[in-house]
Order: sequence, then structure tokens, then C-alpha cells
Amino acid sequence: MGFFPITMVVVLALAASALGGRMARSLLARRRRISEAVRLDPRDRTTRHETGAIRSIQAAELAIPLETLEQIWSPLYLERLARTYWRFLSRVTLGLIRVRYSEHERVVVGLFSPLKLLIFRAPEYEVEPERGLVRWRIERGLLVARQGRGGRGYLQIVVSRLHSEDPERALLHIEIEVASFYPAIAFSLSRRLYDMTQSRIHVIVTHAFLRSLSRMDLAESRVGRFDP
Repeated sequence: MGFFPITMVVVLALAASALGGRMARSLLARRRRISEAVRLDPRDRTTRHETGAIRSIQAAELAIPLETLEQIWSPLYLERLARTYWRFLSRVTLGLIRVRYSEHERVVVGLFSPLKLLIFRAPEYEVEPERGLVRWRIERGLLVARQGRGGRGYLQIVVSRLHSEDPERALLHIEIEVASFYPAIAFSLSRRLYDMTQSRIHVIVTHAFLRSLSRMDLAESRVGRFDP
């Protein structure tokens, strides 16, 4: 990756940080007025392996009517949750970052299509009686260092059913994890710059997304893999 693409990525990250920070705080305040059903884990569980690989986890607990959960606990709604995450990413950055879909890939683009920030393989789904998971393996992209290409790292959303004392409400633990991610900014420029920009953006936006789930406004899937 040359100097110009890296510079563009950094500029995009800084711009998204400013936009995302303001939008996220606004969204957080708005969600609090709508509902207090989401209990956010405020910790930033971001760690770095000695190889330079990043692991970051953000989590929250969501209380919803038990009847609603029984209706949506299926691969179809897990796919819709996945789509909701990408829709939120685009909205919170005011369209600065978008996602393009194909049969085999999900491509996160910035500003214009040729600027492919992240390229993921098609998502993998797991649905069990007490746990649902959607995982995107990281293939390549401008934000990915050479060491992390080829599906070594991944982004995933895990939804687990917890015990609830209320017989009419279900309690869910929702966790968003990035694992074995090798950030190009950290390897090509500096770890400090990565921590101040891309890492910070991810944590802010992910926390805002978790808060937004109190509305249960799940987007229609663009691919429709599990549509009846």
C-alpha cells in the first residue's frame, strides 16, 4: 500500500471520528429518551497481541418481551440484525462509509467505491436454542495490514439468551467482537495514531449501535439468504 492510500485512510478515519463522535453522542441521548431497555457494558475491552493483532469486544444486555423474542429467534432475524449493523454504520457516518454487497463479499467503502477499506467474506451464521452468531471473516482492504489478510481475522455479533427473573421479558447478551485484526495504520504509520482514530471510532460507533437496539428496528436484508 502506497503513501497516498494510507494518507486517505487516515483522513477518512479522522473525519469519521469527528462525525461519528457527534452522531453517536446524539444517538445515545435519543435512545435514552426512547427506552432504558439496553444496559451497556461501558468497558473498552481492546487488547493487542504481541504480534500486533487487535482484539476488541463491546457488549450490552437487552431486555425485550419474551413473546417478541420467540417470534424473531431465527436465522432470518439474525440476518436482519447483521444488516442493521451495516445500515447503522452508514447512517452514523452520514454516508461517508457504505457497504456494498455481493454473493461472496461484503465491501466497506469510503467516499467512493474504489476506496475499499475492508473486504469481508460472506457471513457465516449459527443459530442454536440459546445462542446466535453471525461472523464476517476479514479478507483484505486498505485498513488491513498484509499480516492479517486471507481470513485470519473476523468481525462477529453474538446474541445469547440469559436467565430472566421476569417471566414476561427475555434478557439477551449481545457482544460485538473484532479478533485477530492487523490494522494497516498501526503497522504502516503508528500504533498511537491507530488508537486515536480507527480504534476509537470503532468503540464509539459500536456502543451507539448497541444502544440503538432498544428500538428493535431491524433492517430488511439486502441478500435475503433466509427469506421464506
